[in-house]
Amino acid sequence: MGISASRAVCALVFLASTAIAPSVWAHAHLKQPTPAVDSVVEAPQRITLAFSEGIEPGFSGVVITGAQQQVVKTGAVKRDEKDKARLIVPLDQALTTGTYRVDWHVVSVDGHKTKGSYSFSVK
Repeated sequence: MGISASRAVCALVFLASTAIAPSVWAHAHLKQPTPAVDSVVEAPQRITLAFSEGIEPGFSGVVITGAQQQVVKTGAVKRDEKDKARLIVPLDQALTTGTYRVDWHVVSVDGHKTKGSYSFSVK
């Protein structure tokens, strides 16, 4: 008794989808930004972005803008030495009262690129 063509196709689709699925999950997603999304905080000294997997700091970056699209001066973006999934962005100047937008882009250690943005406010 042989395998029907439809069963063979279903088996191939299943095998292909299980082989492809891990690569879909392999993107670095923002898990925990500090300050948090839409939060109201005292002026932070740095921005910290924690991702779902390790990132390559040399291919990653962060731009922070305030009112009237003014870019906030930052120090060099670096990866946390103890956590390869965390980026640290030191701020060169104190943030004044207002709303700020954080635009980020990262490349995960397996080469996948992701980007996003969020806002927070300083009281």
